[in-house]
Amino acid sequence: MEVELLAYLPSRHLIETLEAEGLVVSEEELLKHVSFTFAISGISRACSHQLVRHRVASYSQQSQRYVRLTRLAEEAVEPGTVARDPEADMVFKGFLRAAEYAYNRLLGLGVPKEDARFVLPNATPTNIIVTMTGKALYHFFGLRCCNRAQAEIRELADRMLVLCRRVEPELFRRAGPYCFQKGYCEEGPLSCGRMEEVRAKYERLGYE
Repeated sequence: MEVELLAYLPSRHLIETLEAEGLVVSEEELLKHVSFTFAISGISRACSHQLVRHRVASYSQQSQRYVRLTRLAEEAVEPGTVARDPEADMVFKGFLRAAEYAYNRLLGLGVPKEDARFVLPNATPTNIIVTMTGKALYHFFGLRCCNRAQAEIRELADRMLVLCRRVEPELFRRAGPYCFQKGYCEEGPLSCGRMEEVRAKYERLGYE
């Protein structure tokens, strides 16, 4: 997985522009107007499917319809829970090789890429460009930095948060999972039970 902050609207520039017009906005209002664009590569389709459920954003994703997939068995995203178990790893990689063979065989039979892709798994890597406002990012971090989020998208959210904190350290100081933002866990009986540990992590993340 690689994550790069391509561009952003600096809050200082926006604040100065508004003040020149005699306008003052709160931090909460400011978050609605600053935007951040990320280039994300090497995540799985399972991860991107979760990502695009955050609707207050703009996305440009690599096409499976027009771009031919190569080296699926080598480049697919393997969950840590699978990779750590030798038998699970063997099953996973065996399936990837079979899917790659089926995909290439269908293409060889003249099946269009847009239809051959039906045999590709959620582990298939993809690239995507994402633009979100600061407010949308706070919501994204609230849900996806949580310990109950799936591991890959949690890693993606952490990396995005670090990049945001590097360029806007004060604006994103309160960003992180909702237990960090709000001071309490919203998961009730489904809580990870490690709120203090999680909050300590997000006090430091990106500032060390």
